[in-house]
Amino acid sequence: MDSFFIVWNGRKIRRTFFVTAAFLMSLIVIWAEKDNLSVFAPHPPAAVYSVPTERKVVALTFDISWGDKRAAPILDVLQNKNVKNVTFFLSSPWSKTHPDLVKRMVDAGYEIGSHGHKHDNYSTYDEEEIRKQIATAHSMLTELTGTAPKLIRMPNGDFDKRVLRVADNMGYKVIQWDTDSLDWQNPGVDTIVQRVVGSAHPGDIILLHASDSCKQTHEALPIIIDQLRSQGYDFVTVGQLLGQADTKSKTVEDRSAWNMLA
Repeated sequence: MDSFFIVWNGRKIRRTFFVTAAFLMSLIVIWAEKDNLSVFAPHPPAAVYSVPTERKVVALTFDISWGDKRAAPILDVLQNKNVKNVTFFLSSPWSKTHPDLVKRMVDAGYEIGSHGHKHDNYSTYDEEEIRKQIATAHSMLTELTGTAPKLIRMPNGDFDKRVLRVADNMGYKVIQWDTDSLDWQNPGVDTIVQRVVGSAHPGDIILLHASDSCKQTHEALPIIIDQLRSQGYDFVTVGQLLGQADTKSKTVEDRSAWNMLA
């Protein structure tokens, strides 16, 4: 009877050992293949800051929410410098009151993204109001441009997980930036140029503004264009940049009030 008890426990111990070993081996395989498995695992929506690419390309982006003095000079610079690929993020109220400028952007072939409707921090809204703000801008911009926008930069660069989720459900990709010109602070043309050119990298999304509060952007822009070209960079739209490779999205996080004057 005692020997039977010893044999039985030995079998139980061996079985437990093999089960444990198999479990540990599975964990090792899962860890080793985590990058491949992540391709198939669902990812929460995240904002895009840049795109990994070996090509020397950057996306110049301009936010506009108010004013009628800065957009035209910036368009003049882009035309004079023969820059055919840029992205404008337009608030819908501004677009409605400046259809001539919107048409000029569309005729030039520039990409139009949404900058929302009310220029406010959408993370302070409930989900129904977030959806309403995005939908209102979507309708107005689609009517003005003839094309439904697919990219959105939230007012003030502000978002939280709910904003990202609502935007994603409405078919939008939220676009942020890696290089911030801080041109809205009007720190001086040289400072704006240094911030942009000194920080630019392949796949970069560069934040500039064309609202009236930004008084030096149109003066810094031709220098930025020339210096980036001298370093071998070409200019692409955000949409073209997204087509270069899978987007490098930072972890979902809350962003509050980056650019109150944008």
